[in-house]
Parts: sequence; structure tokens; C-alpha cells
Amino acid sequence: MKILFVTSEANPFIKTGGLADVSFALPKALHEKGEDVRIIMPKYEDISEDFTSKMTQLATYGVSVGWRNQYCGLKYLTYDGIPVYFVDNEYYFKRHGCYGYFDDGERFSYFCRAVMESVKYMDDFYPDVVHCNDWQTGMVPLYLSEIYKDRPEFSKAKSVFTIHNLKYQGVFSHSVIQELLGIGEEYFSEDKIKFYDGISFMKAGIVYADKITTVSKTYAKEIQTAYYGEGLDGLLRQKSAKLVGITNGIDYSSNDPKKDKYIVNYGLTTLKNKAVNKEMLQQLAGLPVNSDVPVIAMVTRLVKQKGLDLVTRVIEDILKMNVQLIVLGTGDNDYQDFFEYYASSYPAKIASFIQFNNAIASKVYAGSDILLMPSLFEPCGLSQMIAMAYGTLPLVRETGGLSDTVIPYNEFTGDGNGFSFTNYNAHDMLNVIEYAVSCYQDKKTWTKLVKNAMRTKFEWKTQADEYLKIYNEIVEE
Repeated sequence: MKILFVTSEANPFIKTGGLADVSFALPKALHEKGEDVRIIMPKYEDISEDFTSKMTQLATYGVSVGWRNQYCGLKYLTYDGIPVYFVDNEYYFKRHGCYGYFDDGERFSYFCRAVMESVKYMDDFYPDVVHCNDWQTGMVPLYLSEIYKDRPEFSKAKSVFTIHNLKYQGVFSHSVIQELLGIGEEYFSEDKIKFYDGISFMKAGIVYADKITTVSKTYAKEIQTAYYGEGLDGLLRQKSAKLVGITNGIDYSSNDPKKDKYIVNYGLTTLKNKAVNKEMLQQLAGLPVNSDVPVIAMVTRLVKQKGLDLVTRVIEDILKMNVQLIVLGTGDNDYQDFFEYYASSYPAKIASFIQFNNAIASKVYAGSDILLMPSLFEPCGLSQMIAMAYGTLPLVRETGGLSDTVIPYNEFTGDGNGFSFTNYNAHDMLNVIEYAVSCYQDKKTWTKLVKNAMRTKFEWKTQADEYLKIYNEIVEE
């Protein structure tokens, strides 16, 4: 099967979040199963010279952006056996970062059209499936269904659209239809891409894709409700017959405490080295070295979605407990300032790393005892899976992928790989933290839970089979 994977970011080329991890790990798993899968993404300025120096220019061509014809260079390299194509236009993509610019509507209108124009330059590759991801690619299913369906390179193509986070929808003004997308005014209607007074790229993907997926089974149900649906819940209920939840996996070749180059390696039979990593982490964070004190960590974007208002509400109560808290991440200034203030006020209890650094992240996962993820909503979440691989027990709110991956400890059966609470309530969270800390004092119980977590696997090769099942269904239809 020929699969074109369309994404706005992919690790290791560039990453702002979990989308980048999925955007290489899933194609890699599909490639290992023998499928002809290729990735296409923008060529951003921040992609390192290590990659850009290896790119080959395949073609140059014009791309329609409204009434204009913009330059596009199609570049190419092979990484881990997978062909990766890069859409090159310095005006749109020679900028720091990926998103957050005033003209993002224009930039990704251009990208979606460039994807459609690029396929004819790919050697012997007419896709069976075009797999699009999040709002930045949402116009591709529309183009495929309405504009390019008679092109020979798309004669067999079906589309899959994956919602990684419904909150970010790519909503722009009505004028984008004619000025940038080059489609007719008839598309500005409730059953097409109209969203209130503007248009939504996310809605376009949902309406026109042959299949919609999202990144966990629980999130697929949640987004059909008003609370989680971000104004699209009615549409998603209408499209529920073609909506499927597939929980993400993680790449264990890059999330393995037995091989991680940043830590003292350990596994199920060498767990004593996890204690060594804890001591090293406490030293790195400037906290008192004490193996009897559980280290609670947060490795997260510092934004409201991650449940940080629950933490700020009861931070004094947490710090009164016999625990240490380590926070790693960046985000909203208010949260950054909050954690830096408490780290300076309680230097023996809390440490903050207001940055994102892969080496420090590895040390935090390896050296912590509990990973706190009290998310308001969480489409899937990867941190809890990584934490389990490192024998760090996740403590989560039961939402989205956190519900699907974390089994709360049952003291009567001994089952479980973490802890959880249901209501979005600071004191409910605090009660479960207190319970987890009490469990930590029972070393036999805690060691069993750590081993349960490390044995829990979320392999991409399993999830790839679910995607292949969907691909085959729509191609056969």
C-alpha cells in the first residue's frame, strides 16, 4: 500500500509537541510492516544543517495561493529507510518555530496546495491513502475530494484525517476562501467549512476525509460532547460512523532506560540503578539527597490544559507533605513565574527547569518516583507512557488517553500501573497524591507497581495494525 503521511512537524527534524513523535513513529512502524509510506512536511528554518545538507532538490513548481502563483521547491531525503519530502518556500517557512504567526492561514493554505501539487514529482508514487494530521493539513481532504479527484496521481486516493488536539482548529476569516484557498463561495456553508463567521481548517478535514481518527478511544467519545467538543461536537456526532479512536504508542528504541545515553542505565533486573538516577537528579535539581522522600515530577507544557491550576491551588498543601517536586517545561508566563517563585522560596522542596531539554527530561523520567499529569483534557498523552517505561508511576486525571493507558492501583488485587482521580478538583488530586505517597512507604508494594509499569507496553507496531485496517477498509470501499 502507498501511504502519503502529511504533517506540519516530525521528529527528529522539528518538534513542538507529541504530533512530531507520532509523525515519524507511525510511518516507521508502517514501513517496518512493508508498506510504502512517505512523509511530507514544510522545510522550516530551524531544521538542522545535519538534515538540510543531505536534502536533494527534486523539482520546482508554482503553487496557487488565491490569485497568486508562489514558488515551491520540493526537497527530499531518506531517513531510517523512509522517504521524507520537504516543501520549501523561504517567505512562508524561513522563520523561527512552526506556528504562531499572523499569516498562518496563508502559510498552511499554501502548504496544503503544495502537497497536492508535489505528488506528480514523486517517483512512481500514486498514493492509495493520504493521511493528514491536525488543522494545518485540513484542506488536503477537501482538495482531494473536490479539486484534484480527476488527476491521475489521485485516481485511487482516499483520505484519513487524524485529530491530535481539537482545541487548535485553524480558524481564520471568511476572506481566506477566495483570497488564499482558491475555492468557491459555496464552501462557506454550515455543512462545509464555515465556522461561525469564519472558516475552520479542522472542520474541512472532518467533513471531507473518508475516515477520521483521533489519538485515544476515550478522546473519540469525549469530543462528541459539548464539554470537550470545542464547538464541533455536533458535527463529530454526525460523523461518528467514520470516527475511530486509536491510542498512540511510543518508540521504545528512543525511550528505553536500558539504553538511554543520558542516565545510568537500568531495567527490570537492575532496578537498583533507578535509585542512583534519583540521587543524581536530586543533586542536579539542588534538592536534598534522600531516597526516602518521593520525587514528584511534571514534564509538561505550562498551560492550563495540563491541569496546572489544580497544582497552583494546592501547592502549599503539596509542599507540606514529605515530598520533593520537580517541574520541567515552558509555556505561559504566569505559570513559569509561579514555579520559579516557589522554587526560590522553597529550595529544599521544589525545583523548576523552565526550558525543554531532552537530556534533563531523561534524567527526570529516570530519577523521579511519580509523574503528575492532572490534565483538564488530554487527547492521548505520551509522558505517562514514557514515565512507565522508566518505572516512574503516573498520577493522572481520568480523561482522554490517560484513562486508556493508566490502570489505577488496586490494593486488594495488587493490579495497576499508576494512580488516578476522576473529578477536575484540586483536593481530589491532593487526596490521591497523599495516597500515592503512603504507598511509596511500602517498598514491596511500590516495587511491584514499578515493575507493572515497566511491563506495560504501547508498541507502535500494534497501533500500526489498527491504522492498516482502516486504510484497507477505505481503499476497498
